Amino acid sequence: MRLFKKKSLWVITTILLAIGYAVSCTKDNQILDVPQINNATDLLSMKVTTPPTIDGTVDAAWDKATKLNLTLTVPDPGNNLFAGYIGQSYPVTLRSVYDEQNIYFLAEYADNTKSVNVATWYFDPATSRWNQEPTSKTFDANGVLTRDGFGEDKLAMLWNIDNSTAKFNAQTCYSSCHVFTPYLDYSVTPAVMKSNANSGNHYTNGVNEKIDMWWAHLSRDVIFNQMDDNYQDWAGGPGVTNLTGGSGNGRHVDGITVSGASTTWPFAPTYTSSPVQGASNNRQSLKLDGTGASVNVPLWIKPNASNYYYILATDTLPGGSAVKITGVSSTGVLTYNGGSIDPNVGTDYQRTGDAVTGGDGPKCFPSYIASPLIGGRADITCSAVYTGSGWIVEYKRALKTADVLKQDIDFTSLQDQRFGIAVWNKSNNQHGIQPNLTLKFQK
Repeated sequence: MRLFKKKSLWVITTILLAIGYAVSCTKDNQILDVPQINNATDLLSMKVTTPPTIDGTVDAAWDKATKLNLTLTVPDPGNNLFAGYIGQSYPVTLRSVYDEQNIYFLAEYADNTKSVNVATWYFDPATSRWNQEPTSKTFDANGVLTRDGFGEDKLAMLWNIDNSTAKFNAQTCYSSCHVFTPYLDYSVTPAVMKSNANSGNHYTNGVNEKIDMWWAHLSRDVIFNQMDDNYQDWAGGPGVTNLTGGSGNGRHVDGITVSGASTTWPFAPTYTSSPVQGASNNRQSLKLDGTGASVNVPLWIKPNASNYYYILATDTLPGGSAVKITGVSSTGVLTYNGGSIDPNVGTDYQRTGDAVTGGDGPKCFPSYIASPLIGGRADITCSAVYTGSGWIVEYKRALKTADVLKQDIDFTSLQDQRFGIAVWNKSNNQHGIQPNLTLKFQK
């Protein structure tokens, strides 16, 4: 009898422990398999059953996520491409979680300026011409700053699609960044070697190599809660890139593919076209007074509107709030069907404040027309909120998209994934970068 009681107690205890273990394993924060983490370079994506809402608010779903603290620094690629920004650093905190369908990311970083007024149109009364602000800082011949940049705050990540890019695991972002590579220019006879001092771009090093590029434009795509999904390829290979140096362009929007080759030097590949989507330039060329010299002016405006930094494509439709500029005078007066704008009256359409770091008048015009991303470019949902002192950028993507063109990374294996991240601060090309990072999954 005593032996029976002992056995019964043992069985009951075992059952209770098993039940307790099973119940505990259903909790969001239960750690079943956490890989070894390098706190300086590894981003751990935690498994959750209740994911965060992508709204730019740091909700409770992020509480258990491990933070990766980074300092992205603007490098010096040479030839003054990043002049005025070299050495700037941007502290960024990254977090990630995932569930059965999606992977989620949260990036937070300090920024004392909300830079969404990109290349604003303003009127210069000294020349009676309409101009656009520079998208990056400009300098005189002595290297003195002449105008601050009116570029965009942006954030980007690069991923190695199917581990196809051989150098990516060791170099991440730098595996496709080809800057100022000298090349032999066969467009002239005899061919001459050129230093390629003014260009540089991304392309991979093999016909089957592709890199997934996620690009958050914090002034335009996030209007529609989106992040632009792009990819990089080899841009025609050495037969093109060895001849054009760093100007070989392997960056493309998702959904387009190689369709052939150009008929002119250097016979770079041509690509299928993409449907109208995303941002387009709000610019056109008109003749002064209808017959004079051609000048650039805005294409669409909102009469009497103030402090707007984009025009929706839907605003340009019949009945919309935007009107098309149809004429410009030698004194800068813009005309449209039903009215005109004289920028010489008052200063609302002119630069304000200090000539170097000042802004633009409240009625200066936007540089782009915005429309939603569609198809493969619309795979990533993103919300970005400027807090007054920095950005909260929250985004998600399906672990595996509907991509059949090998333009997206597939996370469903939950294997380690190397990546790099970049941040632009009120600039066009110049950006801080942190390469050689690794995404790991709690399984």
